[in-house]
Amino acid sequence: MDTNDVVAILNKLEDTCRAAEEGFRVASENVHNADLVRLFTILSQQRAQFVSELQAEIHRLGAQTKESAEWTGLDEGQSGRGWTTLAAAVLGGDEGSIIAECERSEEAAIHTYEEALKEDLPPDLHYVFKRQYMDIKDAFDRIRILQRAA
Repeated sequence: MDTNDVVAILNKLEDTCRAAEEGFRVASENVHNADLVRLFTILSQQRAQFVSELQAEIHRLGAQTKESAEWTGLDEGQSGRGWTTLAAAVLGGDEGSIIAECERSEEAAIHTYEEALKEDLPPDLHYVFKRQYMDIKDAFDRIRILQRAA
């Protein structure tokens, strides 16, 4: 796998994490349950950390990261596509719907990471991706439990 292919994968994961960072931030601002606010805030911060790690890897490979202005947020075309319907859930004001959208979006992120992990990656990148993937799976499981309780 050449460097351009690796950078493309890094960019896709960065988009996924940026969308989740923003999605969890929006979710945290629109739920009333203190435990949900705390969880979604932590997950937003975690995804911001993932973005930083992925950007560091992009720089290490000698490529440029996207500027904030180039990133279009929660567009359907982005790999963070799962977050596009969060706005509708927020407008509905139903915490159960917000949790459901977070769960669905995390499931999409899991699939994005699984696809990346199938690639022939350098071992150091595989480790980074795998660690982030495991954290996302853990978040998905936590959100699924909340969804069942809602």
